[in-house]
Amino acid sequence: MSFPEMNRRSALKAIAGGLAFPFVARAGVAPPSETLNHASFGGSGMALADIRSLTASPHVRLVAVADVDLDRTAEVKRLFPEVRVYQDYRELLDSEADLDSVNVSTPDHMHAPITREAIRRGLHVYTQKPLTQTLYEARQLTKAASDRGIVSQMGIQIHSHPVHKAVVATVHDGAIGKVREVHSWSGKQWGDRAPRPDRTDPVPEGLDWDGWLGVAEERPFISGWYHPGNWRKRLDFGTGTFGDMGCHILDPVFSALELTAPTEVRSEGGAPNEHSWGLDSVVRYTFPASPRTVDGFTLTWYDGDRRPPEEVAALIGDRRLSDQGSIYIGEEGVLYSPYIDAPVLLPAEKFMDYARPGPEGDDHYLQFVEACRGNGETSTPFSYAGPLTEMVLLGCLATRFPETSLAWDAEALKVTNLDEANRFVRREPREGYRVEGL
Repeated sequence: MSFPEMNRRSALKAIAGGLAFPFVARAGVAPPSETLNHASFGGSGMALADIRSLTASPHVRLVAVADVDLDRTAEVKRLFPEVRVYQDYRELLDSEADLDSVNVSTPDHMHAPITREAIRRGLHVYTQKPLTQTLYEARQLTKAASDRGIVSQMGIQIHSHPVHKAVVATVHDGAIGKVREVHSWSGKQWGDRAPRPDRTDPVPEGLDWDGWLGVAEERPFISGWYHPGNWRKRLDFGTGTFGDMGCHILDPVFSALELTAPTEVRSEGGAPNEHSWGLDSVVRYTFPASPRTVDGFTLTWYDGDRRPPEEVAALIGDRRLSDQGSIYIGEEGVLYSPYIDAPVLLPAEKFMDYARPGPEGDDHYLQFVEACRGNGETSTPFSYAGPLTEMVLLGCLATRFPETSLAWDAEALKVTNLDEANRFVRREPREGYRVEGL
């Protein structure tokens, strides 16, 4: 399926404006005075939260929503009575020629195809985390957004929160010196050890099961196993706890330490079974030195019931480890960063007189809206979000090969010492759901 590279609204602007050629180069860019015509892919859950946050701006008009489960669109229709509702994302994109921007807030496996088709049409895109489900998709979306010149933002709202900014500013201020290692964790348990139930249930009325499967292989509907919430646990649809929370919790680590791609990754925790992501992950990365880290810097991720070892936890004294967070171990001190809570510098007596940075936060959604209108830039464009997502997804991939150190060539998107691992770098989409460039 091929689509024009300029939407109708952009073409009309170019013709009517005569000399307004900047808007030809960046199709869909709206003048600051204009209201954005916006569509959402997803109509409930996180998608509805995204819709509410984006339309908090008076410069956003929600005109269309696509959701494969029409029974879950009642609330969005109540809130926006004029909204046009579609069940197939492709039909929405083909029918709504006057769009400026979209949010992609579907299960992980459909982020890439929908986002790529939106970019092809020159639409600005707000895509939920993780940006994609595979490494190859993340690389391709990063390139496509750059080539097309659209405004992009990944839905990691914590990036714009003042506590995130405080962590980054404190590290950049040199408070703890160069960092030797970081330990990060999440207590969530988006995995499953149980086998897939051997049954087929009736597809609920209003649900397009084929459309929900999208790029994934056909399989029977099993009530409660996939839709609406447990897809995060399943290999073909979600990315487990690591993919769900890694893009949030490792975001300040990635930006504060100015990390590039890891050179090696090793899983020492729970492995997936045939259908579901594992539980209790422990994944260790090795990175090349950055301006903020020493040679041999390591980052270790833990989830479920796993936590940093006692000698690391002891660095925060008698404090109880938060359910989610990070510990940065530097040459001159320790920074304890509970998730969405004020960072703590240790030892306390050393930092009693330290003037802590107090940056102000931003509205992550309205930042996107204003960037689409030509005012400022986004803080997590795909040029940033793509490499962050690649790092996280490499960790997810590593859990499939426990107790094995995988050597990673980021430029080639390839594991160089275990060819079997490379079949998980890219997926083969199901016939009918293939998208050019993925």
